[in-house]
This record gives sequence, structure tokens and C-alpha cells, in this order.
Amino acid sequence: MQETIAWAVPGPAAGSAAARKARLLLLDSLGCALAGLRHPRVAGFARALEYAFPGDVALAGARLAPGAAAAVLSTATCWDEANEGLAIAHGRPALPVAPLALVARARGASAQDSLAAFALGYEVAARAGEAWRIRPGMHVDGSWHSLGAAACAARLMGLDAAGIARAVRLVACQVPFSLYAPIAAGMDGRNAYPAHAALLGSMAAAAAIAGMDAPEDGFAQARKIALGHAGMAVVTPPGAWLLEHAYLKPFAGVRHAHYGAAAAIALRDRVPATPRRITLSTYAEALRYAGNRAPRAAISAQFSLSWAVAAALVQGDLGPAAYTEEALADPQLRALEAMVELVEDSALTAAGKRGATLAVDGVREAVTGVTGDPDRPMTEPEACEKFARFAGPTLGDAGVARALAAVLDDAPAEGLFG
Repeated sequence: MQETIAWAVPGPAAGSAAARKARLLLLDSLGCALAGLRHPRVAGFARALEYAFPGDVALAGARLAPGAAAAVLSTATCWDEANEGLAIAHGRPALPVAPLALVARARGASAQDSLAAFALGYEVAARAGEAWRIRPGMHVDGSWHSLGAAACAARLMGLDAAGIARAVRLVACQVPFSLYAPIAAGMDGRNAYPAHAALLGSMAAAAAIAGMDAPEDGFAQARKIALGHAGMAVVTPPGAWLLEHAYLKPFAGVRHAHYGAAAAIALRDRVPATPRRITLSTYAEALRYAGNRAPRAAISAQFSLSWAVAAALVQGDLGPAAYTEEALADPQLRALEAMVELVEDSALTAAGKRGATLAVDGVREAVTGVTGDPDRPMTEPEACEKFARFAGPTLGDAGVARALAAVLDDAPAEGLFG
């Protein structure tokens, strides 16, 4: 990882495609976080953390130290399951990294330094994700992300490449692993996993500043002991900005559900409000990973193909509003979700392709791709529109415009969190 750190410390060249994509990832993470902060449990988490970590960052009615503020924003970012992802890492490298950079920017760090720290943390986390292939029953969030958080935090604290590498080594010897169990149980404790990564990364950066260190082979030992991976990990060498390959989600909820949601939105004006039969055909992995039925909690609904179809048919979207308490109690939504029949599209499975076909009372819509897929990346105007949709209720139109200017064009970052 030392070579990657040394290469990525300066950040992507100004005006490059990588720099512009880094800005879009920061913008998207901020929008998702602002939407997440509106949830009562996220705000309660912020107020509870204030006891142990009081500070000067105002979030959700609390005033927090920078690391704690980043922890809260990390939890908020994934609350609606609408944040970015990177397929090669099997996860979301920005999850705790973007909040650290955004908090630093809000507290006066330069746009250039916060962007470079974010890009560095993303690249470290992405390569850690390539190497950290979890066992069944584990969850990725909060595990390898910690290495990226350490790199980002260390750069923001002014460490050079050698000091940043030391911070990453310190995390690598204590990299956590987390469980999928809360999601399976319909519980939202999973959303606190990335908060741990933000705090652990900040702590490791502070330890590196104090001169502490750890062995270079700690990450390899952790892979062997925790995951049983004895062979050397194969990761992308320095020189390629993996963040350029990140995807931005057009919808909230697990990505497997986006194809059915897109089909439902396309169909909703052509089918009755009270249909008699709904069938969703999709690939096997989606059925295995997102087959939750009759969800009673937001976390379960976010991993439910049938809920995504029902919400999209009723709301014309699949955004944060699909997972509120009001939505989960909506009798129309619940009746439609119960009606959805899930079946495998064996042709999609055999071809290794993603997509879905939705049939409502015999009217069909096939979707073979959505925004964010490799062949149709989200454009900057689309990213800005999503940001306005997610952040608007918190910032208002004027605040959205200020945030867009701050993240995309280096304008002053006043009122970034509302």
C-alpha cells in the first residue's frame, strides 16, 4: 500500500477526469448524508455522541468533534442505501472517507486539500476492498474502509506519505470485520459500521502523529487469520484512479432492486392503481441478496425487490421517502408488495447480466440497464439533480446552490450541513 499512498498523496491533477469524478463522489455523499440526517435515529446518534465527543461541528442538533461528526455523517450517508459503490471493491470506499473530507472542508480546509485527502483515502480503501474478500455471514461496511479513513484523516492532519503509510499500517493490524446479521434480522445496527471506520481512521492518524507504528505485513496477517486468505492479494497497482470507475446510484436501496424500480416507474402510467397481478423476473443473485418480503423496517425494505417495485409504482421514485415509517405503514404499498411474484430470469443468470422484466396485469417492461451501470455512468447534471432531490429538504434551494458551488467549483463552504 505504500506505493499507492506515495502516488496518490498529491491528489488527481486539477481539471482531470479523476478530479471531476472525485468532486461528484463528494457531492453525492453529502446529499445522501443530508437526507440521512433527517432520520430520528441518526439525529439521536449525533446527540448521544456529543457526550463523549463535544466540539464545534453542528450536526442534527448536536455540536461534535470532527471525528465524531464524520462518524455521524458516515451513518447518515448509508441510511437510505443510496450512496456510491465500486464493483471491484465489492463495497463503498467513500462511505467514511467522504465525511472526513467534508467535515474538514466545512471547518476551513482548502478545497484542494480536502479533495486530495478524499481521493487518497478512496484509492487506499478501494484497493483494500479488492483484497478483503469476506466470508459468508460477514458484511463489508466498516471493515477495509478503515484503511481509507486512516489515509484521509492522516493527510488532513498534515502527515507526509511516510506518516500516512504509518497510520494505514496501524489500522491494518486492527482492521475490524462486521456481520450481516442485523440486516437479516431487520435491524439497523449495520448503519453504525462505517462510523466505527471513521473513528478508527482518525485514531490511527493521531497515533501515527504521536510516532506509533505497526508491521508492514499486518494486513496480510489479518486476511489470513480473519478470512483464511493465505495467498498474496492481487490489487490494482498505483497509477490508475479507481474512483473513476465508481458508480452513483439513481435510486435509494440495494442496487439489485434498481432494475425493477426503473421498470415500475416506466409502467406506472400504463397500469391500474389497483392491479390484479405483478411479476418481477430478474437474475438469481438479486433474488438471493434482496428477496426480503413484507419488510417492517427500513433496512429490510432497502434490500427488498418486491418493496422497490411497490414503492416505485406508488411514488414514481425510489428515494428516501420509500423507507420512512409512513411508507412502511402505507396499506397500499403493503398490499402491492404482497402481490409481487419474484421469479428467476434464467437467461439473465446464465449470461451473467443484470436487468429485470416487470409484468403488471400483462403489461410488460424490460430494463437491461440503469444509470450508474458501466455503460451509462451518471452525468454531472444528473448528479446535481439527485443532490437537489436528497439535500433540498434540508438546505432549501439557496443552500443547494451554495453547496453545489462549494463542492464542484471551490466556492466558500459555509452552511454545508445546513
